[in-house]
Amino acid sequence: MSNSIPEIEDCPMMLCVGTNMTECHPIIALRVKKAVRKGAKLFVVDPRKIPLAELADGHLQIQLGSDVALFNAMAKVIIDEDLHDKEYVEQRTEGFEELKKHLESFTLEYAEEISGVPKELIRECAIEFGSAERAGIYYTLGITEHICGVSNVQSLCNLALITGNLGKRSAGVNPLRGQNNIQGAGDAGALPNNYPGFQDVTSAESRKKFEKAWGVPLDPDKGITKIAALDHAVDGRLKAMWICGENTLVTDPDVKHTTKALESLDFLVVEDMFLTDTAKKADVVFPAAAFTEVDGFFTNSDRRIQRIRKAADPPGEAKPDWWIIAEVAKRMESGVHFEYDSSREVFDELASLSPIYAGLDYDRIDSGELHGRFPTTIIRVPPCSMKASSSTARASYN
Repeated sequence: MSNSIPEIEDCPMMLCVGTNMTECHPIIALRVKKAVRKGAKLFVVDPRKIPLAELADGHLQIQLGSDVALFNAMAKVIIDEDLHDKEYVEQRTEGFEELKKHLESFTLEYAEEISGVPKELIRECAIEFGSAERAGIYYTLGITEHICGVSNVQSLCNLALITGNLGKRSAGVNPLRGQNNIQGAGDAGALPNNYPGFQDVTSAESRKKFEKAWGVPLDPDKGITKIAALDHAVDGRLKAMWICGENTLVTDPDVKHTTKALESLDFLVVEDMFLTDTAKKADVVFPAAAFTEVDGFFTNSDRRIQRIRKAADPPGEAKPDWWIIAEVAKRMESGVHFEYDSSREVFDELASLSPIYAGLDYDRIDSGELHGRFPTTIIRVPPCSMKASSSTARASYN
C-alpha cells in the first residue's frame, strides 16, 4: 500500500475495485465507511452487489474481465477534460504522449459495450476521480487473479499517475493483501525471484551480500513459480516438493492437474497444522504450531510490523515453522548457518540483510517508538511495455 490504513478515513475520493472488503478486510472497510460519513465520494467496481456498493455514490457493475477497457476509458476522460496533473506528469512520469495516443480507441461507447457499465456512470466516476484533491485506489484479488491481472493493475496505476495521486497522504494505489502476513512473507523472501527485502536474485551485488552472510554460493538464476513447479512435477523435471501451510489440492483451480503433479513426485513433504487432503498424500508430515503458539511478527498490508506473542504451548509434537526448517537444514549438512535458538534471531538476521527492516528488532517494535512514516530510497519504476492488446502505454515515476 502507498498509504497507511488510518489515512483512509481522510481520503475524499475512493475507488474500490474487486474488493469485498466488508467481509475480507473489515478493519479497512470501517475506515472507508468513516470517510463516507465525513462526506467522501465512493465508487465501487465489482460485478457483484456487495455490501460496500450500497454505500457508494456509484456502483460500476462490470462484466468479468473487462477492467482494462473501463479504467482506460476513465483515463481518456480525465485527459480529454484536462483534469490530469500536468506538473506531476511532466516531472514524475514518462511516456505520457504515448499513453495518450494509446487511449484514443478507449471511448466511453467502447467501454460501455465491453464492460456493460453505462457510459454516463463511467464518465461520472472519471470526473470525480480526476477532480478530487486526493484520490485513493483500493483493490484486491478480484482484479489480480486474472490472465490480464498485471494489465489491470497497470491501468489503475496509470489513473493514479496522470492525476498525481501518488506520494500524497490519503491518496495512492493500495493493494489489500489476500492473506494475513502475506506482506511479511514477501518481505522475508518467500518469492522465486527475490532474496529477503525484495532484493533481486539476479543482481550480482545482492547475491554477493547473501553469499557472504550465508557462507555458500547461490544460484544466479530466478526460481520458478508455484504453477511452473506443478508443471515441472508432471513432466518429471521436479522430483521433490515441500509445502508449508497450504492445502494445495483444495486451493488450486485445476484439481486434476495438481493431483497428478503431487503423485508424480518422488518425495513430498507437508508442513501444516492439520492433516489436510494434501498432507494425506505426503511422504512426511511435519506438525506445525499455530500463530497463537509461537513468537514472531506479522507485517500487514500497509507494511505495519506487529509483534505476536505465544499464548499457549503447541500440542503434541507441533513446532514453530522456523524450528522445523532449521532442524531439517542442520541434518542436511549444507554448510549454511541454521543455528537459531529463537524467532528473535531469525528476525535479527532479516533486519541485518534487508534495508526495509534495517535498524529494527523486537525490543524497538515493542517500544512503540517507531510508529509513523519513514523515508525510503528513491525507486524508479520501469516503464510498462505497450502492445496493441495491452492495457497501457508507458508510465513510471521517480
